Amino acid sequence: MAKTKEKVQLTEVLNKQVANFSVLYMKLHHYHWYVKGENFFTLHVKFQELYTEAGLHLDTIAERMLSLGALPTATLKEQLELSSIKEASGDESAQEMVQTLADDFDNVCKELTEGITAAEDNDDQPTADMFIAIRTSLEKHGWMLKAYLAE
Repeated sequence: MAKTKEKVQLTEVLNKQVANFSVLYMKLHHYHWYVKGENFFTLHVKFQELYTEAGLHLDTIAERMLSLGALPTATLKEQLELSSIKEASGDESAQEMVQTLADDFDNVCKELTEGITAAEDNDDQPTADMFIAIRTSLEKHGWMLKAYLAE
């Protein structure tokens, strides 16, 4: 992978998403383990579904970076520094967990849109397609989370 300014930018976009999905994966586990209340059974299962999917997205993005000759971030310290997703605070109510995830998904979708543009600017259709597929899934989950919150 040639180190043009555009390729470096695309690598940074990819790496930010590796960090985002790493933090999101752990945050979703936290929510899965610690959700309480009358919607426990619904949310416990939903959070597991979401962390399973987040793990798949994480692996797909990291492997795409490797196939392009770039190195994905692989330490928690780096991931927390790079991520636009904040880790769970530990005192969220079930409603706050759902709201935080809806907000996180909106944020990641905006970043993925930027990534799609960066990939297309580099004539990297596979990366653009990967980001489109991930964004499509997150948009659907975001809609469902907002519906749960009755927004």
